[in-house]
Amino acid sequence: MTSTTTVTGTATTVTSTAVTGTATTVTGAAVDTLRFATAGSVDDGKSTLVGRLLHDSKSVLADQLEAVERASASRGQEAPDLALLTDGLRAEREQGITIDVAYRYFATPRRRFILADTPGHVQYTRNMVTGASTADLAVVLIDARNGVVEQTRRHAAVAALLRVPHVVLAVNKMDLVGYEEKDFQRIVEDFAGHAAELGLPGFTAIPVSALCGDNVVERSAHMDWYTGPALLEFLETVEVAGDPDDAPARFPVQYVIRHDGVRHYAGQLVSGRLRVGDRVTVHPSGQTSEITGIDVLGTEADVAYAPQSVSVRLADERDVSRGDLITAGTDVPSLSQDVRAAVCHLADRPLRVGDRVLVRHTTRTVKAIVKDLAGADELTANDLGSVTLRTAEPLALDDYARIRRTGAFLLVDPADGATLTAGMAVLD
Repeated sequence: MTSTTTVTGTATTVTSTAVTGTATTVTGAAVDTLRFATAGSVDDGKSTLVGRLLHDSKSVLADQLEAVERASASRGQEAPDLALLTDGLRAEREQGITIDVAYRYFATPRRRFILADTPGHVQYTRNMVTGASTADLAVVLIDARNGVVEQTRRHAAVAALLRVPHVVLAVNKMDLVGYEEKDFQRIVEDFAGHAAELGLPGFTAIPVSALCGDNVVERSAHMDWYTGPALLEFLETVEVAGDPDDAPARFPVQYVIRHDGVRHYAGQLVSGRLRVGDRVTVHPSGQTSEITGIDVLGTEADVAYAPQSVSVRLADERDVSRGDLITAGTDVPSLSQDVRAAVCHLADRPLRVGDRVLVRHTTRTVKAIVKDLAGADELTANDLGSVTLRTAEPLALDDYARIRRTGAFLLVDPADGATLTAGMAVLD
C-alpha cells in the first residue's frame, strides 16, 4: 500500500490508499467496523480526548457518567473529568495516568468502533504495540503548546513499523494557543518531516480541543480557517483496510482430527478464501493436494472466508500436522530459515546476539538463534530495532506489510515460555 503526504491550504494533510471492508449491521443499517488505537505523550490529553469522543457521541451510560461526576467532585473539579471514562484501573485513576491498553466498543449509525486506548509513557511503548497491531487507524495526539516531542516520534515509528493503514495527527489543546492556524501548521510540517523519514504512508491532521469539544464530534466555531472534518466524522468515513478474505489464502493448521477414518485439518483461515476443488500446497513440506470438503461450524460448505474457523479435508493422505500452513493458488509465502524482521522488545530481560529463542509463528513453533541486531549490542524493554534470526526449521512467512497475520511472530524464552519480542517479517 503506497501513498503520499501533502499539506494543503485547508490545513489538513493527507493520505493513504485503502479499500473498503465487509459490511455488517447495526440497528438494521449497513455499516462496517473500524479498529483504531490512540497514542500520545504524557499529559497531551489523550484520555480526555477519548472521553470526549465517547461522551459527545452519546456512547456513555448514565451510571458511568454519574460515577465520573462524583469522582470529579471529590477532587474539587467543577466539571466532569472525562479522562476518567477511559482510565479504568484504580492505579490509573489515583496516579492520573494511563497504564494498560483499554478496549472500548461503541457505535454510531454509520459505523461500529473498537478503540484501543494505549499508554503514553515511554516505558509502556510495548503496550502501544499491542493495541496498534490489529488497528486500521492510529490517532497520534500532540499538545499544541509543545509540538512534536520524542514520544511523538516514537509513536509515529510504531505506526510505521506496524504498517497501520491510516494515521490521524490530532493537535490537541488548540484553545491554549488561541486557536491559531500558524501553530497548527508549524506542528503539521514538523510531523510531516518525521513521517517522511519513517516511511509513514501518510496522515490526516485535525486541530482539536478535547477539553472544550472543538473538532472532536462537532466541528469547531473557533477555527473557521480549518475546513476539514471533525475527528468522529473522519473516523466514520475513512476507508477501512481491505477484507482479509481478499488476500491470498493462508490456513495455519491448529488441530488434526480423525473422524470415520478421515483426516480433518482444523484451524482459522487467517486470510483469503478456500473452495472445494482448490489445489493447495502444504508448507513447509511442499506437498500438494486438492480440497474435497470444508466444514464451517459443523456444516458442510463450498467456500470458507477469512477469518472463519473451519476444517478442511484433502483428496490425498498427506503428512500434515499442527504448525503446517496450507495455501491455495500460486501466490505462496516465502520459505526460509533466515528471517529478517523489525521488532519491538517486550520483556524486561534484554535480547542479545547469540541468544537461543523459540519463534512462534501462527500455530508453528521452531527453535532459533539471534544472529544480528543491526549494530545494537542488545535490545531492552520497549526498544524498537531490527533482528536477523536463523531458525532450526524453515518458516513460511509473508512480508508483514502485505499480510499481517502470517508476517508477524513472537520470540519466546525456551526456558520459561515468557514472551520476549514481537517481530514483523521484512522480506527482500
